[in-house]
Amino acid sequence: MKDLRIDSHPILETRERNKVKFYWNGKELEGIEGEMLSSSLFANNIKIFGHHPKDKSPQGIFCANGQCSQCMVTINGLPVKSCMTPLKAGMRVEPLENYPELPENNKIPKFTPPKELKTDVLIIGGGPAGMNAAIELSKYKIKTIIIDDRHRMGGKLVLQTHKFFGSQDACYAGTRGIDIATLLENKIETGKSTSVWTNSVAVGVYSDKKVGILRDMKEYILIEPEVLLVATGAREKSLVFKGNTLPGVYGAGAFQTIVNRDLIRASEKLFIVGGGNVGLIAGYHALQAGIPVVGLVEAMKEVGGYKVHKDKLARFGVPILTSHTVVSANGKEFVESVTIAKVDEKFSIINGTEKTFECDTILVAVGLNPVNEFYKKAGLYNMNVYAAGDAEEIAEASSAIYSGKILGVKIANHFIKNKISIPTEWENTANILKMKPGKSFKMKTTDKKEGVFPIINCIQEIPCNPCITVCPKDCIKLDGDSIMNIPIYDIDECIGCEQCVAICPGLAISLVDFRKSPDYAVVTIPFEFRKGTISIGDIVQSVDIDGNDVEMVEILDIKDIRKNDRTPLLKLKVSGNNAKNVIGIKIQKQFDESDLCRTENMPDDVIVCRCERVSAGDIRKLIHEGIYDMNQIKIITRAGMGACGGKTCQPIIENILKQEGVPKENIVVNTDRPLFIEVELNKFSTRENNDE
Repeated sequence: MKDLRIDSHPILETRERNKVKFYWNGKELEGIEGEMLSSSLFANNIKIFGHHPKDKSPQGIFCANGQCSQCMVTINGLPVKSCMTPLKAGMRVEPLENYPELPENNKIPKFTPPKELKTDVLIIGGGPAGMNAAIELSKYKIKTIIIDDRHRMGGKLVLQTHKFFGSQDACYAGTRGIDIATLLENKIETGKSTSVWTNSVAVGVYSDKKVGILRDMKEYILIEPEVLLVATGAREKSLVFKGNTLPGVYGAGAFQTIVNRDLIRASEKLFIVGGGNVGLIAGYHALQAGIPVVGLVEAMKEVGGYKVHKDKLARFGVPILTSHTVVSANGKEFVESVTIAKVDEKFSIINGTEKTFECDTILVAVGLNPVNEFYKKAGLYNMNVYAAGDAEEIAEASSAIYSGKILGVKIANHFIKNKISIPTEWENTANILKMKPGKSFKMKTTDKKEGVFPIINCIQEIPCNPCITVCPKDCIKLDGDSIMNIPIYDIDECIGCEQCVAICPGLAISLVDFRKSPDYAVVTIPFEFRKGTISIGDIVQSVDIDGNDVEMVEILDIKDIRKNDRTPLLKLKVSGNNAKNVIGIKIQKQFDESDLCRTENMPDDVIVCRCERVSAGDIRKLIHEGIYDMNQIKIITRAGMGACGGKTCQPIIENILKQEGVPKENIVVNTDRPLFIEVELNKFSTRENNDE
């Protein structure tokens, strides 16, 4: 069986880990002890984990984050989420083809009251916002418990191999997300006023102002905090199209989890839907892992993410098609191709413009929704509650880092007499870090053919300043007073140190050196790809900022030093006239396209509720009958009754109601239930023998 593990990565360490034997459908396989079972199955090229009992549709990974039930399998006859179940030697795993029957034993177990604790502050979520809040609270010795459902703190930072934007002083700009996670984790002083609970899940918030926690996935504990901080991040929005539930259709977070956390080659050919930063960055991560990206579509006229992210993909050979959307995922048991089409100004598909690309994975990156159900419920019960990071407002991780810092101080003021003043510049910085990309400017060029100087291909207003802080001669300045202003080469005193090239998060700076000859230049560019991809002496295709071919160039040298933080620098021999235009080299071929099929947009048979296999037509039928209460729709169709608790389908159903012309004030949204995470009943029991 084909092994899909990544044995070489330009950023991540690929070390040997303890391999163990386990069984799938009676067949012996090999996996990594302690990694999630879903990843071990994926590594063995098993991507279909079962079939839905309602319509026998294939089921596979979707969120890889415990939010849905698509990856459920059975171990010893009990259904479990494979993405949240660590692999153990000898496990016998079976696909969840039919749900097991309940035992005939009708004895009601004896439950005793759970353990209860009080604390000053409870933080749900150990991502950038939660960690930075805990760090601030520890400075004032405020008793704090911070919990996270993973084995370590860091949240989505542990999946981010790229360097961060923003302010170098405020949020570690120029440092990779994986390293920021470690920096913040090491700053949390445990054992004093702060306790860190990993592998622990918040189950629900209750009317007596207590929060149910499943600690270490074993012991159920009620915590009564004086203040609750919800820093639970965001979940990805789903997108409804024909074939959207096929194995191989999943979100960027799931993809990054499989590739960057578990080092598994998740795809042979990837297609991306969505041109925000999430989709653009995931595409770059795929290329770093050696996974070809056959294309990216964005329904808007321009991508919503940073232009430097788009430019990276373009110059590495990824077709980016704006004013396009996905029509269908095609295949019987798993994704075999994707059909896309142009859209008009109202985002309706233009018939006759369909194109189909062969791929085995469709990455859906169409935005995020805040995971704020704990925050809303706590507010309903009049608790002292705050939200930070994406749970408060969807923005970049750099913003979450800073919002956690500010909220940590605000919460500290709840407990101390001498109130801490929050500097105005903190609030200003926080607001700037939340800002969307601003204006784009025309690229400034130069005809200079002497000396050495940088070419700055960063021409869009975004919050970022590492290049100006790292230059030893202060040659690079911001073209204005705000961190949003674009950087410019201001003083002609460059010494060719290459630090600006190495630190730029957007890989948007090249260094042009004419000191050897006026006829050609040595152009230095960043290149964050696997060793062996290129070699000294190779003749390669150079490209400009938009990915257009410039000229064939020779690689003179590859500079890979520790100081440059896993960013090797390529030195290219480029003709003098073209030197200023070269910013990258192509690393993948252009993929062919062919017209294979035509499909109408959003047919009634597309699946809205993945857990209960409820279609858009089922929902529309009830709306046309005058039912606008989502609770009633839930009762009739079971949409939202599945294991995900409506996290995926509820926003889609609400959108269908709006699309069908139902006024917002007439829509009755679902009533949130007390438990937000499904838990085995025996976890609520404190009996010694609670496995029966």
